[in-house]
Amino acid sequence: MSAGPWSISEVAKAFGLSVSALRYYEECGLVHSTERRGRVRYYDRAALERLAYVQLWREDGLMSVADTAAVVGSDSVADRSTMISAQRDIMLARIRSLTRAAAVLEHMLGCRTDHALECPLTGAYVSSRVDAALAGEDFVDDFLPPPTDEA
Repeated sequence: MSAGPWSISEVAKAFGLSVSALRYYEECGLVHSTERRGRVRYYDRAALERLAYVQLWREDGLMSVADTAAVVGSDSVADRSTMISAQRDIMLARIRSLTRAAAVLEHMLGCRTDHALECPLTGAYVSSRVDAALAGEDFVDDFLPPPTDEA
């Protein structure tokens, strides 16, 4: 990449974004071009550092544009910590859910019963789920038994 300032297309390519995504980030106030030459936006190094900071939250932290704007715009560690903690808690719950889903799929792949409901584990789970639904109760059973500590 040449010495700055850099055009919007150069920045988009260098940062793995589309030009429209970069324009959207500008509309949301996440980044600001430094100058315009005709209809082309240009960015200096400070703007690129701001973009990299935004990508830290968006791509690495998997935060929404709105949450990223709130964190990037925050002037207080306490405010940022509150937002980051909430995002982390959502992420950890999602990881637990995805880990469970992967384990269920792994069991189903390894289950050699021709009819899945005849599998002792699957059949018991489905039966318990139906019983809870008919009783008007929340279903809290887990598909897979908890892991054992046997080594």
